[in-house]
Amino acid sequence: MRLIASPFVFTILNLAMPLAVSHAQSAATMNQRAERSWAKYKGWMGAISDTQEHWDKLTDDDIQEIDGRREVLIGKLQTRYAISQEEAARQVGSFEAGRP
Repeated sequence: MRLIASPFVFTILNLAMPLAVSHAQSAATMNQRAERSWAKYKGWMGAISDTQEHWDKLTDDDIQEIDGRREVLIGKLQTRYAISQEEAARQVGSFEAGRP
């Protein structure tokens, strides 16, 4: 019985260890993503007034819908200012470069 139990325990431990490591890595990855999302959100909250001043045709509803997403901002600029995607992306790039 002792010979059977020992390999069985090692087999279970060998299977459990990668799961524990994998779980710890995924938890760390989720924390990093949450921190980046929060930083992005805080950055967007600071940029709202600057964004509205820079592009005064954007409505409050537009700003809420944009919610810090660059591609949505570009789309809204195309719609509100009747400009090409390239021009909207250029304007957003210039705006981002000028922000601290």
